[in-house]
This record gives sequence, structure tokens and C-alpha cells, in this order.
Amino acid sequence: MDHYDSQQTNDYMQPEEDWDRDLLLDPAWEKQQRKTFTAWCNSHLRKAGTQIENIEEDFRDGLKLMLLLEVISGERLAKPERGKMRVHKISNVNKALDFIASKGVKLVSIGAEEIVDGNVKMTLGMIWTIILRFAIQDISVEETSAKEGLLLWCQRKTAPYKNVNIQNFHISWKDGLGFCALIHRHRPELIDYGKLRKDDPLTNLNTAFDVAERYLDIPKMLDAEDIVGTARPDEKAIMTYVSSFYHAFSGAQKAETAANRICKVLAVNQENEQLMEDYEKLASDLLEWIRRTIPWLENRVPENTMQAMQQKLEDFRDYRRLHKPPKVQEKCQLEINFNTLQTKLRLSNRPAFMPSEGRMVSDINNAWGCLEQAEKGYEEWLLNEIRRLERLDHLAEKFRQKASIHEAWTDGKEAMLRQKDYETATLSEIKALLKKHEAFESDLAAHQDRVEQIAAIAQELNELDYYDSPSVNARCQKICDQWDNLGALTQKRREALERTEKLLETIDQLYLEYAKRAAPFNNWMEGAMEDLQDTFIVHTIEEIQGLTTAHEQFKATLPDADKERLAILGIHNEVSKIVQTYHVNMAGTNPYTTITPQEINGKWDHVRQLVPRRDQALTEEHSRQQHNERLRKQFGAQANVIGPWIQTKMEEIGRISIEMHGTLEDQLSHLRQYEKSIVNYKPKIDQLEGDHQLIQEALIFDNKHTNYTMEHIRVGWEQLLTTIARTINEVENQILTRDAKGISQEQMNEFRASFNHFDRKKTGMMDTDDFRACLISMGYNMGEAEFARIMSIVDPNRLGVVTFQAFIDFMSRETADTDTADQVMASFKILAGDKNYITGDELRRELPPDQAEYCIARMAPYAGPDSVPGALDYMSFSTALYGESDL
Repeated sequence: MDHYDSQQTNDYMQPEEDWDRDLLLDPAWEKQQRKTFTAWCNSHLRKAGTQIENIEEDFRDGLKLMLLLEVISGERLAKPERGKMRVHKISNVNKALDFIASKGVKLVSIGAEEIVDGNVKMTLGMIWTIILRFAIQDISVEETSAKEGLLLWCQRKTAPYKNVNIQNFHISWKDGLGFCALIHRHRPELIDYGKLRKDDPLTNLNTAFDVAERYLDIPKMLDAEDIVGTARPDEKAIMTYVSSFYHAFSGAQKAETAANRICKVLAVNQENEQLMEDYEKLASDLLEWIRRTIPWLENRVPENTMQAMQQKLEDFRDYRRLHKPPKVQEKCQLEINFNTLQTKLRLSNRPAFMPSEGRMVSDINNAWGCLEQAEKGYEEWLLNEIRRLERLDHLAEKFRQKASIHEAWTDGKEAMLRQKDYETATLSEIKALLKKHEAFESDLAAHQDRVEQIAAIAQELNELDYYDSPSVNARCQKICDQWDNLGALTQKRREALERTEKLLETIDQLYLEYAKRAAPFNNWMEGAMEDLQDTFIVHTIEEIQGLTTAHEQFKATLPDADKERLAILGIHNEVSKIVQTYHVNMAGTNPYTTITPQEINGKWDHVRQLVPRRDQALTEEHSRQQHNERLRKQFGAQANVIGPWIQTKMEEIGRISIEMHGTLEDQLSHLRQYEKSIVNYKPKIDQLEGDHQLIQEALIFDNKHTNYTMEHIRVGWEQLLTTIARTINEVENQILTRDAKGISQEQMNEFRASFNHFDRKKTGMMDTDDFRACLISMGYNMGEAEFARIMSIVDPNRLGVVTFQAFIDFMSRETADTDTADQVMASFKILAGDKNYITGDELRRELPPDQAEYCIARMAPYAGPDSVPGALDYMSFSTALYGESDL
């Protein structure tokens, strides 16, 4: 420590006892201090129109010393003595020393006599004490002051510069780069720092001193040669010189701070406006998509074919799988953006954002609810339509088969009934015709059930709105009319035959018996062929088992049927034997029936061929139903796991959002881990979707193995994703509020404990009465008007509930100290100075280009009629930033 430095940085105002020692100043340091202190004194004395030439001589009478103190302190000292005697000089110097002492400076070993006698050591020590008190003491940087604060300021300002390492106030400044870096940091246009060299200290120092003197009004206090030529420059001289740079740039630093504060407000305004625009656009796009989608989902115009309805079902699957999930994400993101925007507006004391009419979050939720309702009804309608068309196709095919068989049977029957063959027939022929007619009537009665079945099927097709009902009705009507005509013709022929029966008594009983037994057996075979070729549709394994059982029962009747066939063929063989024996002229045909043994054998062979085909079809259908049952069980097993898992996660997220375990960051980390585990669970949902698609493609419409449907799982999954995202957003907003308002973790826990206590329904929200009770418990004494004002803050949408985010926002407004409008307006006064207005050019110089233009554009409409042209006064600036309500 040198001869008159202070003892400690925080005790620098007490000069060392070097003044009491008989040590001499180092000649080089004394020269530097003389020059530096003289220049420093003259930089202040010239304001009073004077200066000094010799520091130890010109302060001896005390007059200029008192004048110096008045200039640097801004205060008036006692009236000086104008006499030339020694006593007058001592009196003046004592007045100056008393004034210094009144400022809290303890002077040790410095007396008025030494100053009057021109003692160099004492005079320099006194001037250094004055410099410490009035030029260095008030320097404060990041909770450090005086010498340490000035050193820290130098280090902060020169940190980005290469080859500059400020660690002290002596050798760190020898190369001159430190002085140049300070100038370049604040006025980069004055020095081309890139051309400076560390090995050329004289050039660097002269450049810095000349520029400071010419452009910064800092007098040249040292010569470059004095610094370079000294192994260790005088610390006090360097510190004095550097403090002049600090004071020269402090005004610019204040302006920079003020500009930064305004930039911050403008940046927040710009960001909030962008968020508003983004919300409006996203809400419009989402509502437009919902508006276009709902009519499509509400379209209930059925298609005529199964293929067309299957295409509609495929389109609906594409909508659920490809088109809707991105919109669910957009809806969730829209709510997150809205909540974030409202939080930022509250933190910046701005009014809450009110979207355009029809674009509120509640409007979007209502529209989304309508979409969900239409979607649910559309899927049910599609499945019902597919079942209906499936049933219609089955009935239509059955109608065509029965109609074709009946039309084949009736072919030629009318012509047969209109024959007059009985008029020229013999008695035996008449009897044969009569018996043949009786057999026909038996056959006709046997076909009555088929006609009734055809009519019933046609009626059911009409009731199910079959698209080709006109052609079905026409064919059915034709069959019915033909059937009525056959009945009338049959009755007429019977009457004619009965009239001639009295003349014709011979009848061939064998042919009659053959006809009577062959006709029912033939009808039975036709019915069996029809049943064996009949298509079937089943949906469960029990149904196919029932069909299989019925088929096995049918096969059990085949031996008896074969006996009947052999018996009928035996009758025919007996007829042939009689004809051959008695040479009966029967023209080789049975007069009572057209059914030949060849027909019976052919149809019997056909029935025997159809039985194994039916066996194969039933076996294949049984395998298909077993496969469907496996699909049901596979889907049910997964759904019974995923459904409860989703419900459990929803409950766990709900508990996390209301419990107070750890800090908000811990809760946020916990929630993000939950979100990650939920996202990692998505492949299981996709796998379940794949199983569900296989079930729908297999046309499986029920599942007894689970109560969960894919719709339940989808809705639960979407709600789970939305809930975790909303909960994370709420915690992030709480962190944002806590940090912005300076709320401690203990305060946040206290807020959460109070909120949870009065959230009696445990819904994560307090109703009006619970919120009032909470405020009263926290010491608020308020009337109805004050409570209504508070509710307008915490519940701007008037929903009748208070969320935790709104609660901590309100409490933070009551406890935290934020960057208020008064601070921003104080920044305006710093930039404006004494003239009380800011010009556009000043804004462009102090602010970044984009924010300066934004500010000018925002403020232009508010310029007052008495404002300076192109400038904004205090009231216009305040109105532009905060509106008239915040003034």
C-alpha cells in the first residue's frame, strides 16, 4: 500500500497514517499525481471561470480550494476571508477542511498550516481525499461501491475486448488498451479498436487521451510517456483518470437503461399483439373446419349399395384417424395460448384479452361439443345402415331364389289347366285326369307356403326401404296374380272333371298313389335344395352352432327320405310291371303327374351333392366366427387394461395439480415425467385402434368381453392429453407469475394451502362463497363493492369460479413489486430530460430500429395539439402505451 492510499475499500475515506510518516513521495508518482490532480481540479474550476497552475501554491490562500468544493458539491461554503495575512489564509483553509469533515471524511494529519505553507505531500493527500469523497464514493456497481465498484465497472465494460484484463488501477492500464476499450464500448465510432496493438502502448494511450479530451470533455490528466516510463503507474492518478470516464459515460448508461426499459415494454406489447393475432387466426380456422365438418357428419342420406356404405365408413375412419387428431391438438394449443396470453397481460397490468365475437374459448368448446355429438350419431347411423343393407341384400337374394323356383314351377300350369282334353278322353283317361288334378291341387297347396313367403319377404323389403322395391313389388304382384289365376283355373277344371266323373270310373290307383307320394317328396327335395343353397348370415359362434345343429338334424332324416324315394320308385316299377303284364296302353307316361323317376333320382343326387357343400360352408363360417371371437377377446383384454389406466392417470394428475409436494419446478418436472409416460403409452392406443379396425372390418358389432368401446378409449385418451397439457401450462404460468412477482416458495406454498383448504369440492376451483371466506381468513376486510371489484379481476369471464392461477395472480398483485407503469414513465423522463418531450429521431437513436418504428407508429395518433412537431410529450407517451384508464 502506497503513501496516502486508504486502509480498506469500504473504509477508503480514512487516509492512512502515511501523512504522519517522514517518507518522501516517489518522484515519478508525485509527478503523475501533480499532473492528474491539477487537471482534475481545473476540469471543475473552469465551470467557475478560473483554474490553477501550481497545485501547492494556488490553494495556499484557501480561496480556490473553497471555490472547488462549492463547484463539486453544489453547496455554498462560509464566506471566505479576503485578507492577505497568514491568519486569513489559515481561516479559509480551515473552512474548507471543516466542510470536508462535515461530509463524513476523517482527515488525519492534514492541517491548515501545512496547506498554507505549501506542503506538497499534504496538499496532494487533501486533493486525493476530495476526489475519493466526491468522485469515487458514489460509484456503485452490483452491490459494490467506491474503488471496488469502479474496478468492477471497468471489468464489466472491457470483458468482451481481446488483450484487456483489468485487475487493478496501475499496471493493467499501461498498454492503453483499457482506456481505448472503455471509449469504444460506449462510443465505438470514435476509435477503430481493431487497428490497435498491444505492443504499441504510446499510440494506444495518446489515442485514448486525445479522443477523451476532444470528444468526451475529459481533460488530459497524464502523459503517455509518464505511464509507459514507470514500472508501476500511480494508482491514485489512474483511478482519478478512470473515474472521469465513469462519470462521462454514466449519463449514457442511464439513457441506455431507460431505453432498455421502454424496449422491454414495447417487446411485451408486440409479443402480446402477435399472440392475439395468432389466437384469432387459429380460432377462425378451427371454427371454419368445424363448420364444414358438422354438415358432412349430419348428412344421413343412405346409399343403395353395401359398397357405397363401406366407402362412407372408410371415409369416416380416415376422418377419425387422420383429420381429427391434428384438430384436437390445435384446440388444446388454442386453450394453452389463450391462458398464456391472459397471464402475460395480467403480469403487465394490461386489460384481459377479449377475442372477437363467436371466438371465445367457450364458443369453440360449444362448437366442438356439437361436432362430437354429430360424430357419435354419424357412426351409429353408418353401422345401422350397413346392417340394414346387409339384411336387405340377404332378403333380396332369398326373394329372387324363391321367386325363381316358384316361377319355374308355375311355368305351363295355366296352359295345362286350360286344356279340354277331358272332352275326348276315355273313362280311364277321365279318371286319370281327375286324379292328376287332385295331385295338382295337392301340389298347389304345397306351394301356398312359398307364395306366402315370397309376399312376406317383399313386404319386409318395402318396410326396410329397399332401393329396388318397385321391381320386387312388380314381380311379387305378378306371382300373386298368377297364383290367384291358378286357383281359379284349378277350381274350374275340377268342376269340369267332376261333371264327367260319372261317365269315367276307371282310374289307375297305382299312378294316383305314385303321383300323391311323388309330388310331396319332390316338393320336399325342392325345399331341401332351396334350404341347402340358402345363404346365411350370423354374428356369433352360437348362431353358427345352431345352424350346424339344424343341418345335422336334417342329415339324420336322409335315411328315411331315401326309403321314401325307394318306395316311390317301387310304385313306378309296379306300374311298369302291370303295363308290361297286361299290355295297358298308357302311352308310356303317368297321367297323374309329370314327375318322373329320373327327376326324383336327379334331384336326390343333387341333394346328396349339396349336403357336403353345406357342411364345408358351415365349417368355414364356424372358423370365421372363432376368429371373430378371438378378436373380441383380444380387444376386450387390452381395453380392460387401457381404460382403467387412463382413469388412474387422470386421477393422479388431478392429485398432483392440487397437492403441495416440493417446488413448482418439482411439480412441473413430475408432470413432464407423467406426460412422457403418457406419450410413451400411445403405441398401445394405436395397437388397440388396429384391433378395433380389424373388428370393424370383420363386421363385429358387439363384444361381451368388455364394457369399453373404442369411442370411450379415444375420448378418455384425448381428455388425458388435454388435461396433462393444461395442467403443465397452469404450473408454467404459476412459475411465470412467481418469478415475475418475486413470490417466494414459502408464499407459494401458503397460497396453495389456503386455496386447497377452501376448495371444499376438490375441483381445483373455488366458488364465490369459498373465495370470500378465503379472503376473510387472510385478513381482508371488504364490502360488497370491493369484493365485486376483486371478482372482476380474478373472474373476468364471470364463470362464478376462481382458479388457482387467478388466485395467485391476485395475491401477487397484493404482495409483489413489479416493473410498474410509473417506472416506465420515469424512463421517459430520463430520455426526455428537461425538455419534457421525445422526438422521433431520439427514439430511433435510443431504441432498436423495429421497436423504435413500432413505438412511433403507436404514439403518432396521441400527439397533443401543443406538442413539438414530430415529437411526443409525457401525456401522449403514457396514453399510447397504457391507455387513458391507466394514467
